[in-house]
Amino acid sequence: MTGRGDGGAGRGKGGGTGLPAAIEAAWGLRDRPAKGPKPGIGVDRIVDAAVAVASAEGLAAVSMGRVAKELGVSTMSLYRYVAAKDELYILMQEAVTSLPPAPPAPGTGWREALEAWAWAQREVVHRNLWMLRIPISGPPATPNTVAWWDRGLAALADTGLDEGEKISVIMLVAGFVRNEAAMMADLGAAIARSGESAEKVLARYANTLERLADPDRYPALARLLESNVMYEPDEPDHEFRFGLERVLDGIEVLVRRRDRSSGS
Repeated sequence: MTGRGDGGAGRGKGGGTGLPAAIEAAWGLRDRPAKGPKPGIGVDRIVDAAVAVASAEGLAAVSMGRVAKELGVSTMSLYRYVAAKDELYILMQEAVTSLPPAPPAPGTGWREALEAWAWAQREVVHRNLWMLRIPISGPPATPNTVAWWDRGLAALADTGLDEGEKISVIMLVAGFVRNEAAMMADLGAAIARSGESAEKVLARYANTLERLADPDRYPALARLLESNVMYEPDEPDHEFRFGLERVLDGIEVLVRRRDRSSGS
């Protein structure tokens, strides 16, 4: 989804946002809970407890019952603050995302600014890998996540791209960040389960391919194995750096095309 739909919060005929109550609370649009006795817990405590469980055991361990147990309260008491687990996921993501870093210095080019944005976003994800297991249910809807989108769009302000192209670029880069982090997290978990170093795991995989893959049937793979690159460890963050640069190269082609078409 690109966020080009009904125009955002508060623009409907009734003036309502159409957002879940906890998300409205994140924007400061309402207090939770609205009724009932004086609360003994609040959204922040619930979210903090859920994040602690996810950080220690993964997102699958998070449930309303488990969070209630961590807080020493009944499960039903949580529903006065958070309507459902999916809503809790959104608030957990908001809590650990925080605001984006400060804007780049005036005069910073779009590519440098967008590259810094992507690296900063990757850092957040790698600190909280459980976020990758949250299903994407829509565009950013909470203050911190919206601030990240705004910062990314601001990096493209002087590119000559139209607004639709800008949001597509942001989705492309954010999607790359998420995909690379998910892939590396899964590979890292598999290596950790093996009890061996990444170099040993990769070398064993290459040896297996050499034994099993017929060079006549897989000639390109044979050339790869002959190069010995599979036995040479990459520098830290090599794949992310390489991939991001290629994504930015493609965006640069589009930006230059728009420059030419505008006559600038």
